[in-house]
Amino acid sequence: MGMNSVTNIGRNGIQDWIIQRVSAYVLAFYTLFLIGFFAINTDLDYQTWSALFSQTWFKIFSLLALLSIGAHAWVGLWTVSTDYIKSAMQRFLFQAAFILVSFVYVVWGIQIIWGL
Repeated sequence: MGMNSVTNIGRNGIQDWIIQRVSAYVLAFYTLFLIGFFAINTDLDYQTWSALFSQTWFKIFSLLALLSIGAHAWVGLWTVSTDYIKSAMQRFLFQAAFILVSFVYVVWGIQIIWGL
């Protein structure tokens, strides 16, 4: 078992393609929703913003967007790193560092979204 198979986590090209497309749609819908929300609430204040984030459906939508950006970034960086970092050890270290940073951001994001 080489380094590439460890950091690949058993995925294949079809799964990567699906992850990229689904996560892109989720992020696009989330972005469009926020643009619409800002357009409607031109005098946005803390109470309005807080009311939006107090709704469970928006917390779930935000969590989905957070997980989508992590998955989208992982597939993209995995693809780029396997194309351009030829040394297996350097590629493994780069990917492991990215996984660690992503994990920290996702956990931190969950704490912020759900107020944990």
